Amino acid sequence: MIVGSIKEDLTREKRVSITPDSAKNIINLGAEVCIEQGYATHIGIQDKEYENVGVKIKNSSKDVLISSDLLTKVNCPSDEEIINLKEKTIVIGMLNPSKNQNKFKEILKKNINIFSLELLPRISRAQSMDVLSSQSNLAGYRSVVESIYEFEKAIPMMMTAAGTVPAARVLVIGAGVAGLQAIATAKRLGAIVSATDVRPASKEQVESLGGKFLTVEQSENLETKGGYAKEASEDFKKKQAELMQEALKKNDIVICTALIPGKTAPRILSEELVKLMKSGSIIYDLAAEQGGNSAFSESGKIKVINGIKIIGVKNLMNKLPLTASSLYAKNLFSFIRNLYNKEKKLFTINMEDEIIANSLIKDDK
Repeated sequence: MIVGSIKEDLTREKRVSITPDSAKNIINLGAEVCIEQGYATHIGIQDKEYENVGVKIKNSSKDVLISSDLLTKVNCPSDEEIINLKEKTIVIGMLNPSKNQNKFKEILKKNINIFSLELLPRISRAQSMDVLSSQSNLAGYRSVVESIYEFEKAIPMMMTAAGTVPAARVLVIGAGVAGLQAIATAKRLGAIVSATDVRPASKEQVESLGGKFLTVEQSENLETKGGYAKEASEDFKKKQAELMQEALKKNDIVICTALIPGKTAPRILSEELVKLMKSGSIIYDLAAEQGGNSAFSESGKIKVINGIKIIGVKNLMNKLPLTASSLYAKNLFSFIRNLYNKEKKLFTINMEDEIIANSLIKDDK
């Protein structure tokens, strides 16, 4: 069985889905690996490093596509790639099911099995495959680094002969994986950190990292069985806005990370709330590509409103492509290992396996 991977569209995506280390692990399973020429040179990994572990280098992406029994991707295949995919191939990646239904229909016509790793169940056995967590962790870290760069002021408290510089205040909206890493990073850099989340269960996690948890008193359960946040009622949103009014006046940097799986990001900061912040403040919206948690957020753009910078994040992992690729490739290898039957030396799709059944794209999805 041959596992293949091709370059992504480098104008949008710098990550790769196979590294020399993960290729070596796939080969040790009993499969072959092939990639196209110059596959990862843009992030400093030369073809020779792949060849040294037994990877075959093909002249073009088409050569890889027509050779592969299993194709690993970061993003959904392009129309041209779909044309060149051979029948009964397995395709695995972060394929964004909510946006690519039309492409899935074309792929499924070729009797191809598609696995989208965003759909993995949140069970302990799937943790090593959890691409959302591995990439969100990096996003949370990088969001603080980027915010501080844009803030252009000192973050920790400094006592000098010329006077005391007060510590910057950072508010994190959403205490999922990205939010928790943002809290930890901001705290390590000396900021005074607070956070809010619709899930009361996140209070203990926030406080364990040294953050202050801001909460809305509620009776409704806003956490899904899978541990994700779900959409709040209008009454809750009103109370949340009241909480934000006081918090925004005090904070210098706001990092937005709140997402609802399969839906547009919840709009938490209205135009009126944004304008409550001090001139020179920063709103860094990690949810911008899904619609944004903040008014004025636009993916890939920085807007200045009343002296407040609103930064809409786009393709943040392109700023950490080597580290992001390393983690993503490890996640993918764990998924491939779960598919591979060593005795038969085949990739098998066992629909009794919760991991496989949940992540497989079906005709009715």
